[in-house]
Amino acid sequence: MSDAAPSAPAAYADDAYAVVIPTLGRPSLTACLRALARSGGPRPVRLVLVDDRPDAAVAELAAAVPEQLRALTTVVRGGARGPAAARNAGWRAAGGVPWIVFLDDDVVPSASWGEDLALDLAGAAYRTGAVTARIDVPLPPDRRPTDWERNTAGLATARWITADMAYRRAALEAVGGFDERFRRAFREDAELALRILAAGWTVTAGCRRTTHPVRPAGRWVSVRLQAGNADDVLMTRLHGRTWWRRAGAPRGRLPRHLAVTGAAVTGLACAALGRRRAAAACAGLWLAGTAEFALARTVPGPRTRDEVATMALTSVAIPPAAVWHWLRGQLVHRGALPVTVPGPGEPPRHPRARDWERVPS
Repeated sequence: MSDAAPSAPAAYADDAYAVVIPTLGRPSLTACLRALARSGGPRPVRLVLVDDRPDAAVAELAAAVPEQLRALTTVVRGGARGPAAARNAGWRAAGGVPWIVFLDDDVVPSASWGEDLALDLAGAAYRTGAVTARIDVPLPPDRRPTDWERNTAGLATARWITADMAYRRAALEAVGGFDERFRRAFREDAELALRILAAGWTVTAGCRRTTHPVRPAGRWVSVRLQAGNADDVLMTRLHGRTWWRRAGAPRGRLPRHLAVTGAAVTGLACAALGRRRAAAACAGLWLAGTAEFALARTVPGPRTRDEVATMALTSVAIPPAAVWHWLRGQLVHRGALPVTVPGPGEPPRHPRARDWERVPS
């Protein structure tokens, strides 16, 4: 194992792949790597771990790598700039391997993952830029899932999630990889896929399966997640207002959060000006909107005392947090320009591509 990319061999097979895993050194990395080592089928030709901690320690990650994978493993520094930048560092350090498979450090590949991946890559046409995986999120069998568990379960239906995503290196090179302005694990995957499609590549569904367990999270995790509203602003700047539909992304409740927060701010202003009736009316609107939000989140859940308390508290905090991050995004990304892609058109033709594989643009 080394902390620099090994020298690249002269050539690789068309279906050769490297695995890139950005990590913050979480304990879940060990389970991910052990599952990868146990998986049947062709091995990756390289495994690149991107240590994205500010105080990256190669020795710590080395201890997590199973013996079967150590000769293939390279550790690179991510620079603590977020998952998009870490993935870019990883695939660029992988050398000239034709396929790059991105995994998160908290997923568990299935026992047949390697064999299924080989089938996914073998079935890729020359213009296939990426192949998705099937993500399983295990939920408690004996009770209703909590709000956080339901949130995580949404990963199972996310269209282009990089928890397990295979990209053709040529496609990554054609569009420049991930946009490093996305500093969180949110929207950077959809943004890249939209550029891949716009450049003339296709994204196909694979058959391999990967489990994404629900990580433990504190009471206020749903409030912290509202930072993603700033990323949604950047997505709109880059890809226009229709990106939601094209990416299959849910629109969320931002319009309602704006209304509820607006009622609260207006009510406070009216109270400060001595307009009691107007203040009371705004307070009523805020209370109704907050109660509706809390109820919508509580009813599908287990309704335990702790869950009900969490829903009540966070339903008060989420709307202003969402609005704050949306406004911050409007300011920070005000100069972002629409993306330009090398196309649309045909991706580079593989020298052995068959004529029937050519599909008109």
